[in-house]
Amino acid sequence: MTPHIEAQLGEIAKTVLMPGDPLRAKHVAEKYLTDVKLVNTVRNIFAYTGKYKGIEVTIMASGMGMPSIGIYSHELYSFYNVENIIRIGSAGAYSKDINLYDVVLTTEAYSKSSFAKVQGYESDVISASETINNKIKEVALKTNKKIIEGRIHSSDVFYSNVDISDLYNNKKCLCVEMESFALFYNALKLNKNAACLLTISDNLETKEETTALERQNSFNEMIELALDTAIEL
Repeated sequence: MTPHIEAQLGEIAKTVLMPGDPLRAKHVAEKYLTDVKLVNTVRNIFAYTGKYKGIEVTIMASGMGMPSIGIYSHELYSFYNVENIIRIGSAGAYSKDINLYDVVLTTEAYSKSSFAKVQGYESDVISASETINNKIKEVALKTNKKIIEGRIHSSDVFYSNVDISDLYNNKKCLCVEMESFALFYNALKLNKNAACLLTISDNLETKEETTALERQNSFNEMIELALDTAIEL
């Protein structure tokens, strides 16, 4: 047990899928896993361990923002012997050419956050784990799932006035979310693996958006791709 996770050792799989929303974690576990056990309810950050196609997988929420996923991913890696974390989240597109429900595979995260800087990492860019990304691409090809690969923006601020055109054209960021930079840093620091799949939930150029319920219960292409990858890691 840790201050934030009540699961016992052995109750969390070596590969964890992390949506931000606890209700999305519940939805994924109930829809896709068999022999499901709820292993964490501390702060209503639900974690479920079960089997997908006969292989043990854990689905655990991360909460919103880098401090939150930073705590949970650190504890999973350090205290529960987790080797791989795949974030499955939503993102806002920075280009009109990216559509709602498109799935983005993050190659690297750009951020101005101080999360890694206060721990001695000076770069504004950090990469996802090549091992998992290569497996995701292999599974996507095998299952005929379309993905867009590229850099994303991890922001500390949801309601911000950032220059979208600068982030897209100059920083080469396809979309924005709020967690991946911290996850990738923890994986790097602890010699673990981390990846991030994102479904476009809104477009900041066209102003199209999905509903809260759609974000909670949809995104099946991304979820199935993550699960099919998890059982091959």
